[in-house]
Amino acid sequence: MAIEKVKAYLRNYGMEERVLELDMSSATVELAAQALHCQPERIAKTLSFLVEGRAVLVVAAGDAKIDNAKYKAKFAAKAKMLSPQEAEAMVGHAVGGVCPFAVNPGVAVYLDVSLKRFETVFPACGSSNSAIELTIPELEECSGHAGWVDVCKGYQAP
Repeated sequence: MAIEKVKAYLRNYGMEERVLELDMSSATVELAAQALHCQPERIAKTLSFLVEGRAVLVVAAGDAKIDNAKYKAKFAAKAKMLSPQEAEAMVGHAVGGVCPFAVNPGVAVYLDVSLKRFETVFPACGSSNSAIELTIPELEECSGHAGWVDVCKGYQAP
């Protein structure tokens, strides 16, 4: 199971015990916010895209939406989300549990600036009923991110 893979991965950072396994689904931003009793914007959703034949993940705030012009300027490609089958095969996690942890080799992870307005955020942990609360520096460390990007719109700037 992907959550076990994520827990093993987070053990390297001393964070395995912080993974929350929820009694209800956290597969969408709204469900995750309800399950975690937090604002939807604090859910760190991981969006999966296809860029030049490989998977690229963008972790963004729950209230952020991809800005096609910004995305194309950054990645020199139109924003094309992976299908659920492609996400599981290419990233290593099923839709609803896609996260920036314990991903398949070659998957690039980017953090969107929409997250920077929060002290802590809640990314998923490989299943549709899991999460972990991380500070932004912890998310940077654990995600092995390739960098910060500004590819979203529609969120409340700080």
